[in-house]
Amino acid sequence: MSRILEKIATAILEGDGEQITKLVNKGIAEGMTPSDIMDNGLLVGMNEVGVRFKAGDMFVPEVLMSAEAMQAGTTILRPLLTGAGAKQVGKVLLGTVKGDLHDIGKNLVAMMCEGSGFEVIDIGFNADPEKLVEGVKKHQPQVVGMSAMLTTTMRAMGYTIKALEEAGLRDTVKVMVGGAPVDADFANRIGADGYGSNAPAGADLAKKFAAAS
Repeated sequence: MSRILEKIATAILEGDGEQITKLVNKGIAEGMTPSDIMDNGLLVGMNEVGVRFKAGDMFVPEVLMSAEAMQAGTTILRPLLTGAGAKQVGKVLLGTVKGDLHDIGKNLVAMMCEGSGFEVIDIGFNADPEKLVEGVKKHQPQVVGMSAMLTTTMRAMGYTIKALEEAGLRDTVKVMVGGAPVDADFANRIGADGYGSNAPAGADLAKKFAAAS
């Protein structure tokens, strides 16, 4: 790995967006390919963030800083990657369900998925089933992710899955759910395809589902 790529991975871990911008631009100026910078610099750093977060060695504020640094890099690289015809891993649509205004967890999943090479469609919080159904119709993602932080809003996940079934869209997407009150048993009861206990787990699930689609 080149010295620049090592520095990029380290800057992601440190959540240093300003340094990421400088290093990514420097790499481009020195003739590195956008995909090399993404795959061997940004993603290496973000993958390590996921490992450390799962192990309890990094916490949400630090992960958010790393994810924002990742965004600084992808903002520069995305148009270059698109122009070069780079293929994305897939497309994931994310939303916090109706009645729930909490979105930190969803935002973390969005950033981790984007860092894993997904196109992310984020429809925000307080998203009713109809909004998620319309999002699936419009964007045709392989994966739909729903988040809830309140026990009172968990049931909206089940309503949304029923709405997807009624719209004839359930078989076109994999549905993953997460959030503090959610667990694997609940995911099974409402007919979801998977449960992510944290943001890295959600991104890993999305990668697994996209690879199988």
